[in-house]
Amino acid sequence: MKIIHVPTSTPYDVEIGADALSLAGKRIRRLCPKAERIAVVSDDIVFPLHGEKLMASLAAAGLDAESYILPHGEASKNAQTLIGLLNYLTERHITRSDALIALGGGVVGDLTGFAAAVYMRGIAYIQCPTTLLSAVDSSVGGKTAVDLPAGKNLMGAFWQPRCVLCDTDALETLPGSILEDGCAEVVKTALLFDPPLFGLLGREGKNFDREHVIARCVSHKRDIVAEDEYDTGRRGLLNLGHTLGHALEACSDFALSHGRAVAIGTAAVCRASAKAGFCDPWLPAEISRVLSLFGLPTETDMPIDRLMPAMLSDKKRAGSLVNVVVPERVGKSSLRPMDAAQLKEFMESGLKS
Repeated sequence: MKIIHVPTSTPYDVEIGADALSLAGKRIRRLCPKAERIAVVSDDIVFPLHGEKLMASLAAAGLDAESYILPHGEASKNAQTLIGLLNYLTERHITRSDALIALGGGVVGDLTGFAAAVYMRGIAYIQCPTTLLSAVDSSVGGKTAVDLPAGKNLMGAFWQPRCVLCDTDALETLPGSILEDGCAEVVKTALLFDPPLFGLLGREGKNFDREHVIARCVSHKRDIVAEDEYDTGRRGLLNLGHTLGHALEACSDFALSHGRAVAIGTAAVCRASAKAGFCDPWLPAEISRVLSLFGLPTETDMPIDRLMPAMLSDKKRAGSLVNVVVPERVGKSSLRPMDAAQLKEFMESGLKS
């Protein structure tokens, strides 16, 4: 078991290892000593796989727990589902001293975290990520949100969990495509901060040690979140590949998964960076090679004119400018503000090999 402390305004630990869900009851009893009721939020795929272990752990700790199950997928991450969950909490008389648990991937984690942030002006919640993507990225850092028709994560709040319990055994149940989605965020993190990890991924592909790699990624995110908790500066680097990636998701009506969209976005922005002279000309081919090792796409035929409205609706926009994360080399990227014309020219160049 690896434990990583996250020193934010509300500090907490991320615990990574096999059978972590069996520890949930004891951890939550210690962290939320006044809690009488726990609402476990999950989806219709994850809960049948992992719900029994979690609920047994809660019962053993003397916690009265019940479950609220969502339809799986990005389509559930909206304001209507949020209101449904909030109404459920009131109907079940969940109080400010009680807690929520997010058992699932990024959709469940983001939605549950936002519900915890706004219900009775804020109650405790615990992240139990069951996908690689949520383990290395969305479960850590306190960003919570739901989608609006104009784009992803446009309604949300910063609300840190009381703890994150990452059970690596849960990853064994993932379909290959869902595991690959998480690998896109792993590669992104290595490209941003960790040349040795990037080299390891390029050599080992999917055969990496999961506990070790998740801990490395969480440690990097911990460092940047501790420096910029509310995303006003350097934390923006974590959006590498996301400006184009979120637009690809939205323009595909979310038929394209987040991980695959981020992989395309990362490869495209590397190509654009090389063409603009911001990075070495060999970097795009190496990024594409590593992403391909994980079965991830690196190109799209979606035209720039269709993507632009979604990119200009991105939450990273500040006034007339969009902050684009531009790779310079493995381990170093920069934030470059671009207006609409610059963004279109830059991203269009990256869409072409």
